[in-house]
Amino acid sequence: MPAWILRGAAFSLSLVAGTAFAQTPTNVFDPAGTPARSTFGLSMLVLSITLVIFLIVAGLLLYALIRFRHRPTDSNREPAQIYGSNQIELSWTVIPILIVVTLFLTTTRVILGTQAIPKPASAMDVTVIGHQFWWEYRYPKSGVVTANELHVPISDPASPTPTYLTMSSADVSHSFWVPRLAGKMDLIPNRVNTMWIDPEATGLYLGQCAQYCGTQHAKMLLRVYAQSPQEFAAWIEQQNKPAQQEFPGNPAATEGQAVFMKNACINCHTVKGTVATGRFGPDLTHLASRDTIASGPIQNTPENLKKWVEDPNTMKPGSLMPAMHLNDHDLDVITAYLSQLH
Repeated sequence: MPAWILRGAAFSLSLVAGTAFAQTPTNVFDPAGTPARSTFGLSMLVLSITLVIFLIVAGLLLYALIRFRHRPTDSNREPAQIYGSNQIELSWTVIPILIVVTLFLTTTRVILGTQAIPKPASAMDVTVIGHQFWWEYRYPKSGVVTANELHVPISDPASPTPTYLTMSSADVSHSFWVPRLAGKMDLIPNRVNTMWIDPEATGLYLGQCAQYCGTQHAKMLLRVYAQSPQEFAAWIEQQNKPAQQEFPGNPAATEGQAVFMKNACINCHTVKGTVATGRFGPDLTHLASRDTIASGPIQNTPENLKKWVEDPNTMKPGSLMPAMHLNDHDLDVITAYLSQLH
């Protein structure tokens, strides 16, 4: 098949797809990292080949319909029957075999290029743990533990700094998928899988759990913040600090801290530097520094945070966090406290 046909078909497909999904933040046709770009190239090759096959088959069918259509001058006699053609049978046997071999070799090259390459010394490690229904992120080299919002440094092609994600699940099967950065990777209980991403530009990359994991699967979102090395270093430094302990000029937050530490909250959540050391729910040490709560779908505002603490199921039905049944005063002061955990 001539290369110019494949290039033209790929360009047409990417143009149509790119226009259709230009406003989509999870646009698979707008790769921003090496693994996603490799997958995109393979997808364009497959779509190009199938487009050419479609055009040839459709063209032949259209030609047959027009060329051999029934005409008023035609006799009613049955046309001559021709059985078998070595040339045609050889063609529709050899050509599909060549196409399958081409796709097999190309797919193998992409798999080896994204999963079998050696890990560079400059790579950063992050441990990803899937929960119903939120994400836990651990940075082993720095000791940072956070939830739902993954921060990584961008990778300069001249000096690559990929982020290697070591993945597992604490309960059921999940799947980590940020379309613009890489393909899907499953998180399976009692198994460790690994993938890597290398965003080239700063910004927010959105994704989704791609494996049905329960009632709130659709709201188990992914948010990856790609930052410059300086911004990422500042973020790590801030996340390494213990939670704020004193709130001068904010008596509500001070009282809320005491109420929080006396309630069941500490059995599920960790607040670094306090008696709260629970591991079942997200780490809340720097909760107020996050843009969202509930794994992405809800903006992190005092109003939303108050509703969430009061009864999570009103905002995210099926959430495993129970309603706390606090009185209005305790609810207000706990919200004031959590809103200060930057």
